[in-house]
Amino acid sequence: MDMNGGQALIRALEMEGTEVMFGLPGGAILPVYDPVLDSTIRHILVRHEQGAGHMAEGYAHATGRPGVAMVTSGPGATNIVTPLADAYMDSIPMVCITGQVPRAAIGTDAFQECDITGITQAVTKHNFLVTSADEIPLVIRQAFHLATTGRPGPVLVDIPKDIVDPTNPASATGWDWPTDAEVEASLPGYHPATTGDPEAIERAAELILAAERPVLYVGGGILKARAAEALRELAELTQIRVVTTLMARGAFPDGHDLCLGMPGMHGNYTAVTSMQRSDLLIALGARFDDRVTGKVAGFAPEAKIIHADIDAAELGKVRRPDVPIHGDCRLIIEDLVAALRRRLSAGATTPDRGPWNSQISGWQERYPLAYEPPAEGDQLKPQMVLEHLRDSVPEDTILASGVGQHQMWASQYWRFQHPYTWINSGGLGTMGFSVPAAIGAKVGRPDRMVWAVDGDGCFQMTAQELVTASAERIPVKVAILNNAYLGMVRQWQEMFYEERYSEVYLSPDLPDYVKWAESMGCVGIRVESPEEIQPAIDKANDIDDRPVVVEFRTDSREKVFPMVAAGTTNDEIQVPPFQAGHGVQTGEGGH
Repeated sequence: MDMNGGQALIRALEMEGTEVMFGLPGGAILPVYDPVLDSTIRHILVRHEQGAGHMAEGYAHATGRPGVAMVTSGPGATNIVTPLADAYMDSIPMVCITGQVPRAAIGTDAFQECDITGITQAVTKHNFLVTSADEIPLVIRQAFHLATTGRPGPVLVDIPKDIVDPTNPASATGWDWPTDAEVEASLPGYHPATTGDPEAIERAAELILAAERPVLYVGGGILKARAAEALRELAELTQIRVVTTLMARGAFPDGHDLCLGMPGMHGNYTAVTSMQRSDLLIALGARFDDRVTGKVAGFAPEAKIIHADIDAAELGKVRRPDVPIHGDCRLIIEDLVAALRRRLSAGATTPDRGPWNSQISGWQERYPLAYEPPAEGDQLKPQMVLEHLRDSVPEDTILASGVGQHQMWASQYWRFQHPYTWINSGGLGTMGFSVPAAIGAKVGRPDRMVWAVDGDGCFQMTAQELVTASAERIPVKVAILNNAYLGMVRQWQEMFYEERYSEVYLSPDLPDYVKWAESMGCVGIRVESPEEIQPAIDKANDIDDRPVVVEFRTDSREKVFPMVAAGTTNDEIQVPPFQAGHGVQTGEGGH
């Protein structure tokens, strides 16, 4: 079958099962956009290339399938670098196609030329500069294989214009779709691990049965490995408590008796302290991030470590494991469960963990997540808004978040009962992530209700993508917690810079979020008093033919607690001032 390079590219994307891609055309990628008209692939025309990247991430988060984005060369390509870095940090499968100037012009500083493979080398799992139209099918197969196997991640494919331009003889090609064997043979150095070492799994089982204060430390790798069911079996078999990191929220149900919730800088007291006092941490798909460990030298000083991860580079990178296990988390957990069952059937027992469980219950009782209710005339408490929202939506609602205080409150006060219902930027901490990620998630899961929780600072970075959502009939819902500040920065300036608020004030009224939302084709709602919260959420939930933006005017004085300050150990966790004495509890709490 004869075709040109542009047709081959679109055909290859179709063969890989691509149903939707997010993009913005421009000069160098223009020839590829012509065959898009004849393709089964739905193309979502974004308003900025960063939006395309985050939409692809949101789609991948929600579906488990790789997100696909396509942009042009030069600024189009550099605008998508942030999403690539974000996907790299959070191990999100993504394939990004970038246009490039014709091969003869590469290196001449041609119009809209940039070395995007050089630029993205450090923020992609792999990247390609295609030099022949004949290579396109194999490169696309390689890109999807690399993005979705082993530790998932973004792969970039840079394609010079002349090999996809039908008016250029260099674009002429046949069609040869590589087999799986040919793809694997073409990547001779790439052999992602699958099963774990049986001897290591037996040593892990031995440590688990001997531990008096074990904790399952669960990271986002559990979700990437589709291991939520296996994790639940392991936890229930061993009756070991589970903490779920920011990237693993939903991997284990928050409503389960064994769930302790989120650890880390803004984790709840019990999750943080149980890890700190543990004698065995079973780290599954987690990477000992600095936001979880606090000061590494003081982290969980009495704990032995079992560390299972698909990426061998993570084993020992931050904390030396007593038992490292390299492989797929789901397969490792299944083997671990089998090993534990064999030992228990043979009469193995565990130490009395009653004192440990009592200690945990004591922490939960004394230091629940809590906030002081608003006084008469106060602005809205953001936690209260999130509780109303949480209690007003279906249990399987997908929640996307930006980055900052609202992100931490959302993770703290939501109840994630299902995997793949929480989408946020964990490693890179990308402000502006929420709105486009929510749009991508809704495209991937149109059957689910999708809410984005955003701060006013984040919203102003990528809100223009609501024009995309309106034009494409993608009915996401956005809750802006508008405190008129860059809230988390304000909190740090208050706590660590003697209340010297430098360049963090944004204004509550500029812009007018309701008018802005309406101008983008959305329904806009403003909420300023507690009695308006529920009617506004109910109204938003009833609208399903266009996006909705609800602006909640929240109290800028509110801070996120608990908190482990940067550079300190988890022993120095700060609870809200009203809990610092004798555990006074107010408001509705979480774990």
